[in-house]
Amino acid sequence: EAFAAQSLAVLRELDFDIDRVNVNGGGIALGHPTGATGSVLITKLIYAMKKRNVEAGLVTLCIGGGQGMSIALQNI
Repeated sequence: EAFAAQSLAVLRELDFDIDRVNVNGGGIALGHPTGATGSVLITKLIYAMKKRNVEAGLVTLCIGGGQGMSIALQNI
């Protein structure tokens, strides 16, 4: 993936549990449709949260020019 090295560095630095990150794969595994990445990732996260019965999830994505965005979701 284009940003795999950055993701791995952040995971290590923040000591995240690797078994709880990208549980269904990253961008390559999930696909990267132009203009729809955010909605696709959010939808896939909602279904994964329901299936795994977890309380919270986070979607992040990069934007051109070194920017990024994220959304935190709660399973209610």
